Amino acid sequence: MINTTGLPKEQVAWINFVALVIFVGLQPMFGALSDRIGRRPLLIAFGLSATLATVPLLTAVSRAGSPLSAFALMMIGLIIVSGYTSINAVVKAELFPARIRALGVGLPYALTVAIFGGTTEYIALGLKNIGHESWFFFYVSGAALISLLVYLFMGESSRSSYLERETLEVPQPR
Repeated sequence: MINTTGLPKEQVAWINFVALVIFVGLQPMFGALSDRIGRRPLLIAFGLSATLATVPLLTAVSRAGSPLSAFALMMIGLIIVSGYTSINAVVKAELFPARIRALGVGLPYALTVAIFGGTTEYIALGLKNIGHESWFFFYVSGAALISLLVYLFMGESSRSSYLERETLEVPQPR
């Protein structure tokens, strides 16, 4: 927001602070929703929304003329991403048996964060420096599309969960 909208650093800090406090509060609500409707529908809603809304949303943020509009746009994005952030850890844990869970969750996570998370700032600033900042919006939308394709072909992790099976198999103390 600082680099793109020209809003003062102090205002952006407050926008981020308030939005992230609200975002924290959204996590249990979205988690509870996933317990009711399943993980897969929530992930598909996230993937579809992120794929379709990223470019218009980031374009609007880049043109936000006031702190209030920047905040509202940020909240829309955080609501969308809550469909992923609220359940991603449990979905990953549900996909792997206990004997390989740490490796199954940790290795792909570490690789994707290093490759994509570690390069995001450089890609965004590089595209901005060559006058094509909006190309980054399509990069993010493309990443969301890839995740959507995965969600469309995956099963409902909460119904065929290794966590659930392992809990049922463990004898309960008397």
